[in-house]
Amino acid sequence: MTTQNEQIEIPLSKTKMFLTLFGAIAFVGLGLWFLINPPKTNHLLFGNPTFIFVIGLALILFFGLVAITIIRKFSDKKAGLIINRQGVTDNSSGVSAGLIPWADIQEIKVLQVMSQKFLMFIVSNPQDYLDKVTNPIKRNAMKMNYKTYGSPISISSNALQTNFDELQKLLVDKMNEYKSK
Repeated sequence: MTTQNEQIEIPLSKTKMFLTLFGAIAFVGLGLWFLINPPKTNHLLFGNPTFIFVIGLALILFFGLVAITIIRKFSDKKAGLIINRQGVTDNSSGVSAGLIPWADIQEIKVLQVMSQKFLMFIVSNPQDYLDKVTNPIKRNAMKMNYKTYGSPISISSNALQTNFDELQKLLVDKMNEYKSK
């Protein structure tokens, strides 16, 4: 974490990204196995070749997209997260929101999906963030976040050189500090 003139920069964690990439490639491999040589079983669900084919295809598409996104992030020299007077600039994932001004942020909530924690940024103008996204895959992911969790903007510590609790404390403290000015 770098601090310069009231600007805090949290770099992307190449180690965390590599581990996630390794996992994504493993799931793509599993999907390929399901397509090329599906397991033979008498199980009602797993013995259904159509079900196995659909699962294999879903694994390849989803985790292939994850792998491509991570590979692109490896060459990204920008900080994963920048916190300053203007707000929070998110560059931490494939669905990063860019600059989120403090004035737009109403609340930062903790959300847990399975064992994965996220910070949901409840903003006053969520549609504006959806409208500025040109990539249809990214826009649909953000729309799904919005419909499911009430905000298109979420940040996790998965690709950052920090842990979740430190990230949450830092962002909430800075939001309170900058909003009180």
